[in-house]
Amino acid sequence: MNDLINVFIPAFVTLFVIIDSVGLMPIFAALSRDMEAAHRRVMAIRGSLVATGVLLLFALLGDALLSTFGITLAAFRIAGGLLLFSTAFEMIFEFRAKRRSRTAESATTERPKVADDISVVPLAIPFIAGPGAITTVILLMTERAGNIAHQGVVIAALLSVMAITYVLLELSGWFVRFAGATMTTVITRLLGIILAALAVQFIIDGVREAVLG
Repeated sequence: MNDLINVFIPAFVTLFVIIDSVGLMPIFAALSRDMEAAHRRVMAIRGSLVATGVLLLFALLGDALLSTFGITLAAFRIAGGLLLFSTAFEMIFEFRAKRRSRTAESATTERPKVADDISVVPLAIPFIAGPGAITTVILLMTERAGNIAHQGVVIAALLSVMAITYVLLELSGWFVRFAGATMTTVITRLLGIILAALAVQFIIDGVREAVLG
C-alpha cells in the first residue's frame, strides 16, 4: 500500500500543478461570463471530459510513440523536464496567465455575442490538456512501464486531478469573487515554484540515467 501511495502522491501533485486548475479558474469565469448557469456547467463537464480523454489517450499510447521514434526514456525525461521548467517559469512570472488571457480574448472576440462552445477549444485544448500536461502523463507512465499496478495508480491520479479540475471550474465564479486576482496570482506562483523543483528532478534523473546507462 505504501508503495502505491508513493506513486500516487508525486503523480497527483505533478499533474495538478502542470494543469494549473486554480490559474484556469479566472480564465474560465471570463470566458463563460455571458452564459447561463446550465450552459456554463455543460461547458465545464464537456471540457473536462474531452481533456481527460486526450490525456488518457497519450497516457496509454505514449510508450508506443517513444518506441516508434526511437526516443529513450532518459532523453524524454530531460526534454520533459525542460518543458515543465519553461511552464513553471511562465507561472512564476505570470507569462502563462497572460498567454491564456490572450487566447481567451481571441475566443471571445471571434464569438462576439456568446461563446457557444468553448469546451473543446480553448478549454480542453490547450488550457487543460496542453503540451505540458501531455508530456507529463507520457513521462509518468513510461517511468512505470512494465508495472501495471503503478501505471494504474498514475491513471487514478490523473482522473482525480481531472475531477478536481471540473469542481474548480464549477466554482470559478465564486472563487474569483472571493479570492480576487491577487490571491489567485499568489497560488499560481507557489504552484509554479513546486513545478520548477519537479522539473529539475526530472532533468537530474534523465541525466543520471543517460550517464550511467
